[in-house]
Amino acid sequence: MQLFYNPELDNSASQFVFNSEESKHLIKVLRKKEGDLVHITNGKGYLYEAKIITADAKKCKAEIVDVDKKHRKMHWFHLVVAPTKMNDRFEWFLEKATEIGVNEITPIICENSERKIIKPERMQKVIQSAMKQSLQTYLPKLNDAITYKDFIAKPHEGLLFIAHCEDEEKLDLKRRVAPDKDVTVLIGPEGDFSKTEIKLAYENGFLPVSLGENRLRTETAAIVACTTVNLINNG
Repeated sequence: MQLFYNPELDNSASQFVFNSEESKHLIKVLRKKEGDLVHITNGKGYLYEAKIITADAKKCKAEIVDVDKKHRKMHWFHLVVAPTKMNDRFEWFLEKATEIGVNEITPIICENSERKIIKPERMQKVIQSAMKQSLQTYLPKLNDAITYKDFIAKPHEGLLFIAHCEDEEKLDLKRRVAPDKDVTVLIGPEGDFSKTEIKLAYENGFLPVSLGENRLRTETAAIVACTTVNLINNG
């Protein structure tokens, strides 16, 4: 099955038109014809089955024939990650975290951040593509980049963790996470969180966690955290 994405699709629609890019892909690349069935999600949990009624490479039109609502998992997993210096590494993280199963992503700008400007439009496209590729019907929420201090000052619920490299006693993340509990994990930049940032996290209810004995790159640490939480909730 190949999945398409249309955020404007809702249950009140009986027909809809694919945008020019997807119309071209459907007709020119996939060789879809009138009468062929395709699958679309709106990123809000709905899976639509539709029949092509106008096989136009510029304006492909389809009629909805079936709707299925997928239930969201009980827990909410929020990854808060400092953008990497190299943009392609952060995009790799976005892709893999979406495939594995993350609900929300917030880029944070820290004291040691080497990259402080990101392109949310490009990031959103990476997430959308990964959602479609992994056949998911929920699009992860991508928040605007925010400073570390502003993020910490916000109210937070659920299990709160910070993964840093300071030499102190820390429990493994897998021992901290509980099934079906909301989880937020902070992952710092290549230069790690500053001592001030770590102290601030503790003061706001975040607990220190370890992601293993090896020192990990930012994007690798984020994927390890994502995989750990996913395994605890699906094991």
